[in-house]
Amino acid sequence: MIACTKCGKVETIVKSGFVRGKQRLYCKDCELYFSVNPPNPSTNKKPHQTTIVDIAKTLGISPSTVSRALNNSQEINENTRNEVIRVANELDYRPNLLAQSLHRGETHTIGVVIPDIQRPFFAGVVAGIQKVASEAGYRVMICQSNESHNTETLNVQALMASRVDGLLISHTKETNSFEHIKLHLRKGIPIVHFDRVCDELETAKVIQEDFEGSFALVEHLIKQGCRRIAACAGPEDLLISQKRLNGYKAALQKYDLPIETDLIFHSSFKKEDSLNALNNWLELSQRPDGIFTVHYANAIEMIMSLKQKGIKIPDEIALAAFGDDLLASMIEPSLTVYNQFPFTVGQEAATILIDNIINKEIFVPFTKVIKGELIVRQSSNKI
Repeated sequence: MIACTKCGKVETIVKSGFVRGKQRLYCKDCELYFSVNPPNPSTNKKPHQTTIVDIAKTLGISPSTVSRALNNSQEINENTRNEVIRVANELDYRPNLLAQSLHRGETHTIGVVIPDIQRPFFAGVVAGIQKVASEAGYRVMICQSNESHNTETLNVQALMASRVDGLLISHTKETNSFEHIKLHLRKGIPIVHFDRVCDELETAKVIQEDFEGSFALVEHLIKQGCRRIAACAGPEDLLISQKRLNGYKAALQKYDLPIETDLIFHSSFKKEDSLNALNNWLELSQRPDGIFTVHYANAIEMIMSLKQKGIKIPDEIALAAFGDDLLASMIEPSLTVYNQFPFTVGQEAATILIDNIINKEIFVPFTKVIKGELIVRQSSNKI
């Protein structure tokens, strides 16, 4: 407590602003104005995050004055503004970005939901998203669904509760109900799908050449002399698996090769699935001489198993797969792939979403197809 320098009373003292960095006080009994040095904020820091109210109390002014000073209002004189800034720095004041954003009706944050961050494809997509978002002044909140529909739904709810301006999503292999997306579409939230999309939803979509890429891979195997080509497909109800399997079938039909059901295996992308498929094919009376997989990691697992079994690649069995990774080029023999360019997928998805956020009222959903590239390596190069 501060006592009057004249009468010594404490209860009659009130704050009255400040002059040249010193707290100005007024004694109502003596009608005396006097100044003292303000308390050092750094010696009395509160354990909670500093607010505008804390600054106002320290200086003996109103919170609205502090707010206007921090926002460089012309209504506040320069001395007051400088003193507010000084105390704000000493109290380690940080603006509440969420509160400011909500006041403006936007957060400059986009949400991203992916099935598996450990897969290099999705890591590449996220890198592309982050680059575009950062350059546009947006923050990114990333959630992993871990291939669980329930987790995906909870992720979407959490992101919406955080008031993201828009959502980028690639669905899990379990997802066959999209009510959690429809709910927010009806509210006008900009949403863009990538990779694993849903055709029943009116959203912008970024996809790869699933059909074309698979067709190119299988056609390449055929031109290398393969006539019995097995396919390790993904889950039957996953849209990209269906498209890639259709590309496989179309290539066989083009070259009048039979589509044999015992050469088609649906997997969940897990290692045990790919190895079970391989072992089943090797037990057939007539083994396949080529293998196509919709996920490159499964092909790498098969290559390692075939090498252990002493089966020559590509002489006895050639392999080609959808998707690329550094490991695919480093293993021996290196794997023939169809590169999806995940970084580009992420860039395009983020660009479209931000455009949707900015031009929400006039935005018309469309589908962007990212062109891929057939990369021929040792695993299939017979000729």
